[in-house]
Amino acid sequence: MEYRDLSKVFFKGNQQIYALAHVQAEVRDGELLAIVGPSGCGKSTLLNLSAGLMVPGTGEVLYRGRPLTDVNTQVSYVTQKDNLLPWRTVEDNIALPLELGDRARLPKDERRARVTRYIELVGLGGFEKHYPSELSGGMRKRAQLARSLVYEPEVLLMDEPFGALDAQLKLVLQAQLLRMWEGTGRTLVFVTHDLVEAIALADRVIVMSSRPGRIRAVEHIELPRPRDVFTVRFAPGFGDYFERLWSALRETIDHGQGV
Repeated sequence: MEYRDLSKVFFKGNQQIYALAHVQAEVRDGELLAIVGPSGCGKSTLLNLSAGLMVPGTGEVLYRGRPLTDVNTQVSYVTQKDNLLPWRTVEDNIALPLELGDRARLPKDERRARVTRYIELVGLGGFEKHYPSELSGGMRKRAQLARSLVYEPEVLLMDEPFGALDAQLKLVLQAQLLRMWEGTGRTLVFVTHDLVEAIALADRVIVMSSRPGRIRAVEHIELPRPRDVFTVRFAPGFGDYFERLWSALRETIDHGQGV
């Protein structure tokens, strides 16, 4: 995926709200790219543009070298809310993407096997027949993750998926995410406010400025894989990455407060 001189403006009555300005970046095949920045800097807007749910004001989003002009069916999108359908069980929620479009042509046995595999991968075995109202917040997040992965998209977009969870559960789900992603060759774009989370997970971290969002800094994270999210923060170099990224983020926050 590539962003070419990307800008986006929203209108509220006669007021113009500049979300993104002249964003120039690429998402590389197979990488885990984290995007951090202050609230309102356009991180979620960038994911919406990547999914084809919005159109740019100026510039363009390219996918596989072609301008994105419609909904991008090659990506899966994990939003901040789990958006599980309350009238469907866990297994039926997870199976939903396999009932739509080209994937509906998969044989029923294969669809069932995929759903079972991803239920086990996210640790929801035994809860297949439960409804969302019968699950904890963390379990709902696991079901949402399984639903996003079950049709095996090329790119997974994640918008602060663990932001509302407690620290312990967040670590558990980070570890689970890495186990499911590492070695698959899939691309993952992960938006977060948490610098520690970004460094622990990502191959590269992009820091965005305050609104209108621009790319302030890019840091290549060269910590070895596979990573253990429980101990990686103690690895040599982790503190140096944090200092550089926090310096870039602090400058943009200070600048935003002064506007």
